[in-house]
Amino acid sequence: MLEKSDRPWGRYEVLQEAATHKVKSIHVSPGKRLSYQRHQKRSEHWYVVDGSGEVTLDGKVQLVSAGSIIQVPQGALHRISNTGTNELVFIEVQTGTYFGEDDIERVEDDFGR
Repeated sequence: MLEKSDRPWGRYEVLQEAATHKVKSIHVSPGKRLSYQRHQKRSEHWYVVDGSGEVTLDGKVQLVSAGSIIQVPQGALHRISNTGTNELVFIEVQTGTYFGEDDIERVEDDFGR
């Protein structure tokens, strides 16, 4: 069985995991945002499927909605915020050499993690 996890900002579910990649469905609750973070061993590719929000990538903010694609290079600071009234859902494809949750370096976090 693949991993599912509730988080203070919403939840995620692992859809596929292999030696070369990991795929997650990520659901961000209205008004919430993920920590401003970076990864040393992976890059991430996001495809927004529902909702609307803002992505901060190395200090630059851009609006996103269904159909938006975001490329998060390895080592880049990033976060996504749900600015809408409905759940923001995106598919995350991770590529790199390691996909563990301990490859998260949080620089800022609304939940004190």
